[in-house]
Amino acid sequence: MFMDVVVFAGIATVLLMICFFVGVGLFIRKDQERHDEKAKRKGDASQVGLS
Repeated sequence: MFMDVVVFAGIATVLLMICFFVGVGLFIRKDQERHDEKAKRKGDASQVGLS
């Protein structure tokens, strides 16, 4: 395959998309951990529908 500027741009685009989604996944995981810690401190009273 001939390595042209367009091929490099396509590879860079795919790598940037992968990095973006990995970053979003890490953010969601860390945010979920923070919310779990906050719920433990409140004694599980933050869940909707529980009395």
